[in-house]
Amino acid sequence: MLIRLRLFAMLRERAGWREQALNLADGATVNDAWRAAVDAAPAIAGFGDIVRFALNGRYVDPAEPLADGDEVAIIPPVAGGAPRNDWTPRCELIAEPISDDLLGGLRRDLPTSADGAVVVFVGQTRESAGTPAPGEEEAAALHAGKQVIELEYEAFEAMAVAVFHDIVAEIEQRFGVGRLAIIHRTGIVPLGEPSVVVAAAAPHRDAAFDAARYAIDELKARAPIWKREVYADGSVWIGAPARHAAEGDGDG
Repeated sequence: MLIRLRLFAMLRERAGWREQALNLADGATVNDAWRAAVDAAPAIAGFGDIVRFALNGRYVDPAEPLADGDEVAIIPPVAGGAPRNDWTPRCELIAEPISDDLLGGLRRDLPTSADGAVVVFVGQTRESAGTPAPGEEEAAALHAGKQVIELEYEAFEAMAVAVFHDIVAEIEQRFGVGRLAIIHRTGIVPLGEPSVVVAAAAPHRDAAFDAARYAIDELKARAPIWKREVYADGSVWIGAPARHAAEGDGDG
């Protein structure tokens, strides 16, 4: 069978390629695709315990069987709900800046007259270093004490948006909040500029706060989005192994 294999972020850098077509035997699994990837790029072999796998845009176990034409994405450490009250949750990746007009539009359009609370969380880039991804410790040590000058975000876009929608659906079920927005930047983001915004509107503040916190926490843990801290003389990938599903659902 012929499958499409995709690498991202630090794996892509170490391998020196982004995607390849692989011929695998009938009955092959996702784990077989991983072994073939390591054969093609020995530099990624040490990541076996911390990568996650996506088959056609959904997280799966390594034992998942493959079929001809499948796409397998290897996910290194990473940094929808039904409409309600005629609002379709906004789940987006954007390359342009998260502007004040965008934030003002959310504040204006998200709540209805039934909503007593609007929570808008804005995450922005900072100059201090984060926690290096596994395998990036040596690079991080080289830049210890230096100032980050900008951040770069890379995403497996179709899957990331699908994860956003999954999170929205979970929020609706857990907290009864359906008026939501999750918007994340890609590409270069200068210091002090927004990289992500999460907004939630609800009749009561507790539900709005709970929804916004859940959204940003789950996005950080599950969405295939990678962050690279850029220094004047190098860079470091930031993150931890991705979690497959909502915390408490039995998936690590």
